[in-house]
Amino acid sequence: MKLVILSGLSGSGKSVALHTLEDLGYYCIDNLPIFLLKDLIGGLREAASPTFSNTAVGIDARTGADELAHLPELIASARARGIDSQVLFLEAHPDALMRRFSETRRRHPLARGDRPLADAIGLERELLEPIRRCADFRLDTTQTNVHELRDLVRARLVGSASPKASILLQSFGFKHGLPLDVDFVFDVRCLPNPHWEPELKALSGLDTAVVDFLDSRIEARQMRGDILAFLDRWIPRFETDGRSYLTIAIGCTGGQHRSVYMIEALRRHFEDHGHKVMVRHRELS
Repeated sequence: MKLVILSGLSGSGKSVALHTLEDLGYYCIDNLPIFLLKDLIGGLREAASPTFSNTAVGIDARTGADELAHLPELIASARARGIDSQVLFLEAHPDALMRRFSETRRRHPLARGDRPLADAIGLERELLEPIRRCADFRLDTTQTNVHELRDLVRARLVGSASPKASILLQSFGFKHGLPLDVDFVFDVRCLPNPHWEPELKALSGLDTAVVDFLDSRIEARQMRGDILAFLDRWIPRFETDGRSYLTIAIGCTGGQHRSVYMIEALRRHFEDHGHKVMVRHRELS
């Protein structure tokens, strides 16, 4: 039996995540008050129906600070009853949340009376901090679209039973900013740059010509070998420690050639070794 507690800042994609779980067969309850969660946990343990074998509960700040403070002990109680319980928390940068509310013209649930939107976002972040602190997984959706969020939820929650960690590989360009919510970041800007080769400039690390160019350089082969050796040594340690999901980001200047090339090399390696792999080329999307 599995229980997922799903929470997050308004506008960070909680409803998308909950709908994703519903599509995967979870029995979903949104905006459940904390004081009812205790009864739900007891009912799930006694329920014989397979309908509730996978249940997801959405919790938001409207339940109140006093009630939210009790969530960690309720989760511990569920686990003590033999219910596999996980907490997923979604967040995003305040600027992104402001933009999303402006675009959708929705009212923030805590923007009451004369309280500005920025203050409502800050208050919500403060109220939900107890859930954020006890979360098993935190997803920053600042630069994530709906489809990517659905894939991330599937990988982190549905794929978490795999004995091998699910791995998200992401290429990016440093000039566009560091990605958020990653476990490892590698910098490959020291490698020869195909951007300066006229016939390669318009291509990407997905193209054979760029792959051949970098494969022919000893620095690229050495860098690839060193990164893989590091990850092969330490990923099993994280798996032993109970980690079921890891995010690995590799960056070059623009996120078009070298980082994409390296991520694809890692993809092949980890797929060959039985890992569930997701790939995102941030600057190519």
